[in-house]
Amino acid sequence: MAPRSINLALQGGGSHGAFSWGVLDRLLEDETIEIEAITGASAGAMNAVALAAGYVNGDRDEAREALRAFWMGVLREAEASPLKRMPFEHVLSGWNLDASPAYVLFDLITRIASPYDFNPLNLNPLRDLLVELVDFDSVRRSHLKLFISATNVETGRAVIFNKAELNADHVMASACLPLLFRAVEIDGVPYWDGGFTGNPALWPLFEHCESDDVVLVQINPIHRPGAPRTAREIVNRINEITFNASLLRDLRAVDFVARLMEDGRLDGTDYRRVLIHMIEDEASLSALGASSKLNTEPDFIEMLFQKGRAAASAWLSKEARQLGVRSTVNIRKMFQGEDDALDGGRITPKAARPTHPASTVPPATTATAKPDRAKASSPASNSKRAAARHSDKRTAKASAAQAKPAAKRAPAKTRAVGPAGKTAPQGAAAKRRRRSD
Repeated sequence: MAPRSINLALQGGGSHGAFSWGVLDRLLEDETIEIEAITGASAGAMNAVALAAGYVNGDRDEAREALRAFWMGVLREAEASPLKRMPFEHVLSGWNLDASPAYVLFDLITRIASPYDFNPLNLNPLRDLLVELVDFDSVRRSHLKLFISATNVETGRAVIFNKAELNADHVMASACLPLLFRAVEIDGVPYWDGGFTGNPALWPLFEHCESDDVVLVQINPIHRPGAPRTAREIVNRINEITFNASLLRDLRAVDFVARLMEDGRLDGTDYRRVLIHMIEDEASLSALGASSKLNTEPDFIEMLFQKGRAAASAWLSKEARQLGVRSTVNIRKMFQGEDDALDGGRITPKAARPTHPASTVPPATTATAKPDRAKASSPASNSKRAAARHSDKRTAKASAAQAKPAAKRAPAKTRAVGPAGKTAPQGAAAKRRRRSD
């Protein structure tokens, strides 16, 4: 079977990016899948450049090894981190760090001070790790198309860095959470995390790639039942909604264009169909709190890696055969509902009311039906209606008689309003009043 070309969209999510690592590792094993391009933000951007550096010669095993080397480096740098679970958390809180004293203190500091205060030297071990483990010359020479998104702090707009200009600063800009790190300045322009405006950005894949198939590796849950109650749960859900908003906007645009194409309204244009697929494990990832995104314990990273491999294997066995044929994600149903009038969606016609045969009368109608006068009127009721009509005529005549004197008293000319707001008399009546004065 000839390799089927796909484009990958990698989300950011801190250490949860190890799930995407597992997905990439499994996809690289399958020689029937060829990766044309990768778009990524934050942790997704780091996975993208690590893979591209190892894939410079098209060697899949080398690409897998480059990804593993990067994540082993992350674990090595995190060995001295105080952000670890307490012993009882292993039982009570799963992989979350909510009860870790170091995490609680760190969370408090980031709420009352900025990184310009608590990190005046702008130290960032992750940048040093990127420089050490990722050969950006190889990234730029790779045959993969790369699109790394960041957010321009001054304009609030998404910016896409392509591989021709990529270096460690561009990737760090894509992963710059403003409560943790200073804005990354490139050519005098400050940038924050790309997840705010493109997590990840999909539109570069539509404009610069040949493949119609986009495989989204989803690590930020879209659905989370119930309303959050605690402060941490609320912050966690706010972050999920914020970092999914740009993705949902792009998916909504894809669905809208697809509907226009189905209706033939884009015939003769350069628009083309885009097939969306998804590799995810929402059941596992939605059980993880926001604090777990800072958890870099080896067991946690390995668990996420294996979950990613399992999710990719399931997708390859069930959905990959649809590549080039149709989308395997129902965008309208999953993210928008079947209809979305605000986005140009079709509005399902309301069900027609049931019709009744002429010989039958529905119960509701029977209760309010007016009797047929020709059949149901009685002599008594006829006399009452005649008396009522006679009374109405007399009332109308009396009203007309009262209106006639008022009409005769109305002046022939329009009255003017004087300075004090009172009506000033005009014509002969005014002259008589002046003479009497």
